[in-house]
Amino acid sequence: MKPRNTLSIFITTLLLAAGCNSRQTTPVASDSSLTADSAAHVPTLEELTLPDTAYASASAIDFKIEADDSLPAPLRYYDDPYQQQPGVLTFRKNLMRNADFGGRVEGTPDTIEIAWQFKTRYDTTHTRFGTWGGGTGWTGQPLYVKWTDEQVAQFKKTSHALTEHFGREEIIVGSLCGEAYFLDYHTGQPSRQPLDLHNVVKGTMSIDPELPNLYVGQGVPKGEPIGCQVFDLLRHERTFFFSDPKAWRHWNAFDSSPIVAGGFLFWPGENGSLYKYRREQGQLKRVSVLRYRVRGAAPGIESSICIYRNYGFFSDNHGNIIGVNLNTMRPVWHYYNHDDSDGTIVCREEQGIPYLYCACEVDKQGSTGVSHFVKLNALNGIRVWERQIACERLELPGKTLDGGMYATPLLGTGDCDSLLFANVCRNGASPACGELTALRTTDGSVAYTVPYGCFAWSSPVGFLNERRELFVFTGSSDGTAYLIRGRTGEVLCKKLVGYNFESSPCVVGNTAVVGCRGTNIYKFVIK
Repeated sequence: MKPRNTLSIFITTLLLAAGCNSRQTTPVASDSSLTADSAAHVPTLEELTLPDTAYASASAIDFKIEADDSLPAPLRYYDDPYQQQPGVLTFRKNLMRNADFGGRVEGTPDTIEIAWQFKTRYDTTHTRFGTWGGGTGWTGQPLYVKWTDEQVAQFKKTSHALTEHFGREEIIVGSLCGEAYFLDYHTGQPSRQPLDLHNVVKGTMSIDPELPNLYVGQGVPKGEPIGCQVFDLLRHERTFFFSDPKAWRHWNAFDSSPIVAGGFLFWPGENGSLYKYRREQGQLKRVSVLRYRVRGAAPGIESSICIYRNYGFFSDNHGNIIGVNLNTMRPVWHYYNHDDSDGTIVCREEQGIPYLYCACEVDKQGSTGVSHFVKLNALNGIRVWERQIACERLELPGKTLDGGMYATPLLGTGDCDSLLFANVCRNGASPACGELTALRTTDGSVAYTVPYGCFAWSSPVGFLNERRELFVFTGSSDGTAYLIRGRTGEVLCKKLVGYNFESSPCVVGNTAVVGCRGTNIYKFVIK
């Protein structure tokens, strides 16, 4: 996304530098004398590069950068490679993680139809963390790939795993049973043989936008070791695996969905580390790693990193939100958001300034607490507003469910441009238990809520019609799919389908593909 006025961003950054973590910030107005020149000028990479600085808030972070490559490793471009592809290749589609899927419907949709359903294997292996079965878990978003004719021909020449249903459009999804499935988008029939992922996979896999690489993080061990891995799709086999014995937190799970930016792959881990890799077909070469502690503890990162130019942003399970200069891997700023934050940060540029939206759970606060929704200036971590929503933990037989936000919020577009939609697990703090909450992006006030009657971890997605009216599609833990008018919260369709939609949907046209706990993957048609 091109800035409206690059100079104004740097001016804003300098003026706001002293006030990190304050309650309010007011953007500096653009210099009108520069408008004509900036409109004609195409900024260079150097002009677009955000400064290599550290605000006072970053002093809360005890960190170490380990470099494995002596060559300079700045990002080589800031264009989003995922926006240039016709598919959905990573969690929430792009660098800003704003779920810009381009979903489209006609008129006012009021029907959710099942086009097909696919059943995964069900794994009864007992681990020290329980039995995980099949289907998909959190975040578990399917990927959608639209291969070129040349790529299709190459796969047919090199891969031994193709079925008679292989074609240009594939759904690729990782399952709790420890397998990755390849399905024909149109029919749901297997397009390739499943891949053995060697351990339970809960998170969202990623496909490299420039190479035939599938990046998969393992979430729960059926056997050790556990770590991150690369599958060469041309060979249909694992060609890279890494588990870090030097990590400051000794839990090498990778629920985060990795992403390519500026020619490098960035992959956060639950071991308290952020990795930067060079990529080759089937292989990764580590450039550097950021290891960090806050208040003496090395947290785990389950959220997926969100990227704006050369800054990356993530939250962790100790309540930290951190901005990092991806050129140097040094922290730029730190914001403390009170509690475990697993939902991925989303970013949007507003009047030339990037802002972040994020919320936390009720975990370390105890059985009752507050989910803190915040809007931050992405350049310096200064808080613009905060909305507190009372939530509780839910105790079930053999399982504890935290309150707050697990999902990744959806930024509204069209007639809902000023709204933010989030699934909130209020549990005992509200008769609704779970709610779709619509917040105003200007001040964080609540526009409305839609009650579910159960908790919800799935991230909402949007569809626009020809009048640019937004409709929200989402699922809840009792297996119900919802279609909601974004502007008012009117429920247009409520369909009981499966069992526990924890996973986030992938949107293609007027369809949504999503899995649930158990065994089923569904393709829904919205009309």
